[in-house]
Amino acid sequence: MKEILWLGRGGQGAFTAAKLLGAAYTIDDDDKYALAFPSFGPERRGAPVRAFTKLDTKPVADRSQTEKADYIVILDDTLYSPQLLELLKDSGKIIVNSKQDIGGVCTFDAEKIAAEFRLPTVNTVMFGLLIGISGVVSSDNAAEAIKGYMPQKIQERNINALLRAVQEVAK
Repeated sequence: MKEILWLGRGGQGAFTAAKLLGAAYTIDDDDKYALAFPSFGPERRGAPVRAFTKLDTKPVADRSQTEKADYIVILDDTLYSPQLLELLKDSGKIIVNSKQDIGGVCTFDAEKIAAEFRLPTVNTVMFGLLIGISGVVSSDNAAEAIKGYMPQKIQERNINALLRAVQEVAK
């Protein structure tokens, strides 16, 4: 099972990204299963939020928080802590939205890409960075998931931002 932990703040779309990944994973294969769920305290904009995506080739029923993740995706670099390395599987990676270089993790300026496409949040950009690094789903399936879950008026900008993020990883 692949397990992805998403860290963000309320209103940044961490749970939306978790759901999009699950949808993209299952979109064209009846033998793939996904579960996405949030974990947060008091519901308010700006409060820390954790979301989880679990991907497997058999039904996923375990709704417990991920103990060891394959990937940790951080939408707000103020949520990064070196202790997060303890939550990774041996081959796991942390992907952080940050203008600063953070040793031992993959950092990208996701806000720059989001601004390029006039997006108020970086969630689909971070989704694209995860795809580019992990290959866990295809860009085509990710775009289809966006079409299935987001309002039509914002689909094109989010898909283009996602694709731009995938390209950024390839550089």
